[in-house]
Amino acid sequence: MHANETSKYWRHPCFPDLGLFKARFTKHRYELHTHPTYVIALITSGCERIRIGRHSVVAPAGTIAVVNPEEWHDGEQGADEGWAYRTFYPSVPLMTAVARELGWDGAPVFSHAIIEDGGLAAALAAAHEGSTSQDATQAEASLLVALRHLIVRHGDWDGLAEEVESSGSRQRFSLYQNLVESELGSQLDLQRLADAARVTRFQVIRDFKKLIGLTPAAYIRDRRRRRASTLIEQGLGLAEAAIAAGFADQSHLSRTFRVAHGMTPGMFRRGG
Repeated sequence: MHANETSKYWRHPCFPDLGLFKARFTKHRYELHTHPTYVIALITSGCERIRIGRHSVVAPAGTIAVVNPEEWHDGEQGADEGWAYRTFYPSVPLMTAVARELGWDGAPVFSHAIIEDGGLAAALAAAHEGSTSQDATQAEASLLVALRHLIVRHGDWDGLAEEVESSGSRQRFSLYQNLVESELGSQLDLQRLADAARVTRFQVIRDFKKLIGLTPAAYIRDRRRRRASTLIEQGLGLAEAAIAAGFADQSHLSRTFRVAHGMTPGMFRRGG
């Protein structure tokens, strides 16, 4: 981390399945990655440039960037001074529960990656700051107020944009996913993926590019980070989690974790 960069991660006192992150970055650049949770980022100063799915967007101070679960995204400075932000990582069950209390059925989806809404920005700032207060009731209320505003004003209840048209690609991708999840701790290469779907290695590359816009290697690296995160949350040591998730060692995990999440695995563990 550069001398003028800072970051902190913690859990909400009233919602254990909601992580919070506060950071200021100038040179840091996120690698493309996913989360099982939503990502709701209030840009508090500077500007961030983000690729979300297949689109590149710019998020200046005062705007909110929203990433749906499992959506590929990265992030880097969008201005010379970098950017600062306060981020929420609410789980799908939490967002689904809030949406149902509001009369909707199922998990909300957000089709606009960047939201300009002063009222929402103020509510998110209050909820983020309130998560560290001693008043648990106020912390809970301010978070629910912010999520209600986001879901009611900006949720897309028609669901995600159209499904990707495929001639077998989606069915094959399911096979790739199953193999990767079951064999993360072992050596994975293109030939193993190709054998699983009974196609050529070139077809594997085309399927990944068509469906998620990434290489198979980037996808596997992301899933290994995800597995390591889960193991760390469950109490496994960092070195053990690294090996179990398929990394060469703890330092390998630390390097890839930082470029994807803006924090070290140790920070993530302490924040949990």
